[in-house]
Amino acid sequence: MLERFYPDVEADSAYGIDYEGLYAKGYRGIIFDIDNTLVPHGAPADARAIALFSRLHGMGFQTLLLSNNKEPRVKMFNDDVHSQYIYKANKPARAGYERAMRLMGTRPETTVFVGDQLFTDVWGAKKAGILTYLTKPIHPREELQIVLKRRLEWVVLYFYHRRKI
Repeated sequence: MLERFYPDVEADSAYGIDYEGLYAKGYRGIIFDIDNTLVPHGAPADARAIALFSRLHGMGFQTLLLSNNKEPRVKMFNDDVHSQYIYKANKPARAGYERAMRLMGTRPETTVFVGDQLFTDVWGAKKAGILTYLTKPIHPREELQIVLKRRLEWVVLYFYHRRKI
């Protein structure tokens, strides 16, 4: 039952993923969560994020920011990384992920999702059939509702890690 929340891959950071390797395997689209995946919650794009998106676009990847935030937050970040985006995505609903793939011109088997939360990011991407990367949160300070979800995530990740042994 918990398997529906298990990530396909865990990564310390969105910035340490082998994107060149993913491109070589045929992946062409990457959907990113923003807050605590690419920057601390509410922060604008920083030099690292700008460099990452420039590198990905240079490789030929389509990118899209998928966020449950309102448009001003997502647009503020996107103004510097120049990606496509969907705001108020209603993650973990599958529809946002499917719309993201339509916008990028990709399919589940050529799309990757990178995010820091199991119950929104990973679960929604898995429902859409997308390869999932779970990153560690960038910053420990989070909104109350996310702090509560993190405690439940610890339980799921405990069983996920036990299964891998």
